[in-house]
Amino acid sequence: MSDWINTLPDAARAYLDGRRLDEVECIISDLPGIARGKAVPASKFVRQDYFHLPDSIFYQTITGDWGEAADEDGFIEKDMILKPDMSTATAAPWTGDWTLQVIHDAYDRDGNAIPFSPRNVLKRVVELYHKKGWKPVVAPEMEFFLVARNLDPAHEIKPMMGRSGRPAAARQAYSMTAVDEFGPVIDDIYDFAEAQGFEIDGITQEGGAGQLEINLRHGNPVKLADEVFYFKRLIREAALRHDCFATFMAKPIADEPGSAMHIHHSLIDMETGKNIFSGPQGGETDAFYHFIAGLQTHMPAALAVMAPYVNSYRRYVRDQAAPINLEWARDNRTTGIRVPLSGPESRRVENRIAGMDCNPYLGIAASLACGYLGLTQQDRPRRQFYGDAYEGDGDIPQVMGQALDLFDQAEALHKVLGPDFARVYGIIKRSEYEEFLQVISPWEREHLLLNV
Repeated sequence: MSDWINTLPDAARAYLDGRRLDEVECIISDLPGIARGKAVPASKFVRQDYFHLPDSIFYQTITGDWGEAADEDGFIEKDMILKPDMSTATAAPWTGDWTLQVIHDAYDRDGNAIPFSPRNVLKRVVELYHKKGWKPVVAPEMEFFLVARNLDPAHEIKPMMGRSGRPAAARQAYSMTAVDEFGPVIDDIYDFAEAQGFEIDGITQEGGAGQLEINLRHGNPVKLADEVFYFKRLIREAALRHDCFATFMAKPIADEPGSAMHIHHSLIDMETGKNIFSGPQGGETDAFYHFIAGLQTHMPAALAVMAPYVNSYRRYVRDQAAPINLEWARDNRTTGIRVPLSGPESRRVENRIAGMDCNPYLGIAASLACGYLGLTQQDRPRRQFYGDAYEGDGDIPQVMGQALDLFDQAEALHKVLGPDFARVYGIIKRSEYEEFLQVISPWEREHLLLNV
């Protein structure tokens, strides 16, 4: 086994230095972004080249129900072949023994990539860019809440108790004192991230009560999606150590801002190594404008992927720190598409629409797909917006059903993400939405029971 361990990424080897590896978690992301897989003894993992899981893991809704998304063979739960990507091997430092996690890719029995596996969807979109000679670069920002333990879904979610013994306070954005309130949790997040070999660009207090943001360094879209996938689990585990929950719900607390996964995009010419959003003299190129136009044109149809649950649409409320439209502007956080301050080499476009509740592989894939369509169709964006975009009209779907209708009709987007993925995703999300519509809310009981 020692020879095998010597081939692992540096952080994994450092974690195991002088220790005996006990177990390997063989994992893959399902559509919601939940880690599915098997835990196997390290001695067995060394001997196996792959393992099997049924394709039905991609037909399961967030509630554990099933969508009727099987192909013409029917719901027979065919085995997929899951092969490890050893470059993703990383520690699981919260476990009681010495454990590694390894992300796997899904194939059918003929060796074809399973088209509705989220990591494969993102790989497909990245490969389309590569065929054009472009290398996409992304930098995700992760917002989340630390909240008090909530054991009864009927009870409202409340902020966690801070180090001072007082509940976390809202509207303290960028406060270092507020960050210090969560010091023990943040310390564990840093320790876990270091053990896993992840570089955090910074942690800040956001505008919500107990809301934090972690920024990651820019890089390869698949690698960054892997890290967000890992980070969600890492952060949850760190919170549980301190008697609180970490939640990535888009809108967990009423009257507080929601949590986004802002995605920064740039594109590198694979021959020259130059940012194609900037010209020889440092000016903005046609490609820069085409990419923005693609986001404006296609993101309403892609919103069902970036905002995948009924709760997601509670974020898009005027003056609640989330955009309500797809205007674009320079250095303006009220618009859905923002161009941050930067020099020509680091010129980038920020998508502020995606929610933190999205699957990171699918959210990044959908955002890149919109930009790709703008580039290949050579679309032109609307004129740059000036002022407060909350004063304008909303131009994105306001409810899940409307977003799903747009997604189901978006043939151009389906071709980029993959028609089989689009078919399965639409069916699963429609099943979830219809299940939600059968639930009667407290608001309805309070205001309609005796008044209508």
